[in-house]
Amino acid sequence: MVLLDLAATVGRRRRCVLMVATFDHASGTHSSRAAAFVARSALDYGMPVVVGRADHVVRSEAAWRAARWQFLRSIAAGTHARIVTAHTRDDQVETVLMRAMREAGARGLAGLRAPSDVLRPLIDVRRTDLEAYAKARGLTWIDDPTNLRSAYLRNRIRRDLLPALVRARPDFDAELIEVGERAAAWRRDLAAMVERMVPFDVNQRENGARQLDVSAEELMKYSSASLRIILPELASRAGVTLDRRGTQRAAELIESGRVGRRIQLSGGWELIRSRTQFELRATTATEASQETIRPLAPPMTWDRWAFAQVESTSSRDAWCFAIPSVNALSIRAWRPGDKLTIRQGERLVARKVKYFLSDAGISGHIRARWPVVLAGNEIVWIPGVRRSDAATVRSGGPVVMYACDYLDRRS
Repeated sequence: MVLLDLAATVGRRRRCVLMVATFDHASGTHSSRAAAFVARSALDYGMPVVVGRADHVVRSEAAWRAARWQFLRSIAAGTHARIVTAHTRDDQVETVLMRAMREAGARGLAGLRAPSDVLRPLIDVRRTDLEAYAKARGLTWIDDPTNLRSAYLRNRIRRDLLPALVRARPDFDAELIEVGERAAAWRRDLAAMVERMVPFDVNQRENGARQLDVSAEELMKYSSASLRIILPELASRAGVTLDRRGTQRAAELIESGRVGRRIQLSGGWELIRSRTQFELRATTATEASQETIRPLAPPMTWDRWAFAQVESTSSRDAWCFAIPSVNALSIRAWRPGDKLTIRQGERLVARKVKYFLSDAGISGHIRARWPVVLAGNEIVWIPGVRRSDAATVRSGGPVVMYACDYLDRRS
């Protein structure tokens, strides 16, 4: 409520365009009452307000926080706005202590001081000073009853542990603040070093998710210890938070140097080693669905590939394919171990699909999704790459002709 009052006075003076967003966690009548109170107060200040509500009940602090931030970030993205929160100095002290208790490294110990696109104008203000301001301004507020429940770690730290530690060591909270500031400075230095020394690209995929591509050659120059420092910073560029176990597994993948290897990370992310780079990307439902086989029934699209039935084809164009019309065709993503039959001299030889893709310069996340066309259980066409010599058209027989277009190759 103090932040709302300050925004209404200082923000308008600076001609800021303001919006209030509040979230009802659906944790009881108190949460609905608090959201309604914020909405009424915002309207009293003449500010537009948007209220979100959880679609199911959760009980943990982490789940509440995740739902709240997902809501706030969606509103900010939709309005091209910055998020401003009322976190205080006390919140930073509690956060740093909690991270220390969990044996966090420098990234975690930065707490609310970590580099972020979120604005926290009250981060140097004590909670008692905010309360004094509120009383002086005649503001009203609602105390969240869950703040009194000892079931939650932050409440136990706020009400019991921190007061006891400060009694025993009066400067303890100031020391935690210093730890957070030093850790935040370390993070800023690390971010600058990564920008300067590690070649990477952050790309927007067609599903809106970010993807991080990092040069394999450059990344493999770093020692094991250095990788464990650099990787969380790199992952953050794609909006991914790597925990200690994820960082360890990612470092091991990089150190192995094995092309084609991939690992799953928490939060629905995966790290893939292609021929030239490491790729950090979200595993989407669309990609998962491609594990199933679909009939080839043009006109149709399959991920980034469009298929059409045509009147004529070129025997030299791997994006075209002709086959006897008696064959029922299907399509799926290629899999490790897949083979395509080609002619070598007088013999027909089955060669792995991954070698054809590699020879064509197709690597990384694109290769992982590349389609193959099957007649029965046999692969007869790798669109844009190679046709099977075992599926040649017999002279005089009825044939069906197809053309494929990779939708990205025109850009």
